[in-house]
Amino acid sequence: MNKKIGIIGCGWLGLPLAENLISEGYFVKGTTTSKEKLTLLEEKGITPFQISLSEEGIHGNIEAFLEGVTILIVNIPPKLRGNGPKESYISKIKLLHTAINKSQVINIIFVSSTAVYGEAEGIVTEKTIPIPTTESGKQLLQCEDLFKNDAKLETTIIRFGGLIGPNRHPITMLAGKENMKGGHAPVNLIHLDDCIGIILAIINHEYWNEVLNAVYPEHPTKKEYYTKLALDKGLTPPTYQSDDTKTYKLINSCKFFLIKDYTFFTSIY
Repeated sequence: MNKKIGIIGCGWLGLPLAENLISEGYFVKGTTTSKEKLTLLEEKGITPFQISLSEEGIHGNIEAFLEGVTILIVNIPPKLRGNGPKESYISKIKLLHTAINKSQVINIIFVSSTAVYGEAEGIVTEKTIPIPTTESGKQLLQCEDLFKNDAKLETTIIRFGGLIGPNRHPITMLAGKENMKGGHAPVNLIHLDDCIGIILAIINHEYWNEVLNAVYPEHPTKKEYYTKLALDKGLTPPTYQSDDTKTYKLINSCKFFLIKDYTFFTSIY
């Protein structure tokens, strides 16, 4: 078992992931963009590095971070939404890819998103051709290809659905909203616990050179799901338009659920 893993991005997913890896006997290096967070990482048993990516370059000692690492988890969201300044995500990842090629890294887990499927309709599997429509989805797909097409690396792409878990759930923003579209669209969500469980399964079973959808296998409609969640939390349920006839996408985690026999263990409820 390889013992040295690097995690680029020790945030909402990366930090508890690192803790789980350490508990399984792995040595973990992790990055943060915040100087203040270095102490927290160290307290968790992570060897910390302050590193940030920009279009101009990598800020921080990326060589020292990558030294000795053979499995690297790239967990950096594009952050292309909102009104703030936007840098090219693909430009940042290309710089990281160049640094990786100068290191001992062999295996990559690239954290992507089902956003790469764009406005696909009906059941979506790993065999569905991605046609992203958002800028985030387009740049994520370019980054996937950057790693997949590098024959020197063994890369597994994880396309996560909507992430839920501690301090993170769409119902907090949707409660009380009225006349929204897409009420009969299926939800495509996954809990933090299963995000971690799936990454651990990839590493422990060496599921390399794969593209994997990662979404909880239950898909109630948004209206059903968010109404129940709101009522359970004592919030005002959102309301939806009744005349929506569009066909929406349902993300199927075929490879993990059926082929790899992974058991999802945390319900989206």
